[in-house]
Amino acid sequence: MNQRYRISRSLQPNSSGQEISLEECQAYFSSKADFTYQTVLTVKGEESTMSIEGDFFMWKQGETLIPFRHYMGELYVAVSHQEIVPLMIEIATDLRADIVEG
Repeated sequence: MNQRYRISRSLQPNSSGQEISLEECQAYFSSKADFTYQTVLTVKGEESTMSIEGDFFMWKQGETLIPFRHYMGELYVAVSHQEIVPLMIEIATDLRADIVEG
């Protein structure tokens, strides 16, 4: 089972409630060679396909795409592989944010 995490500034004492903006994420992730931006995430199951609209920064790890979703001033990611953890920590550090489980 995947654990879900959010990258947020809401716990930062000096953040003054500053959210992580979509524009800030677009600028940050555009400098990363292994990320692409998309506005629809398509999830294919055994019996159905579901499309979710939103702002997704897709990390390509081998043949797998891992979505980092920007939603209401925070980034969300499900940790399905341990390789995601160091990347998640790097992103949170670069964005001056914290990581919260849930």
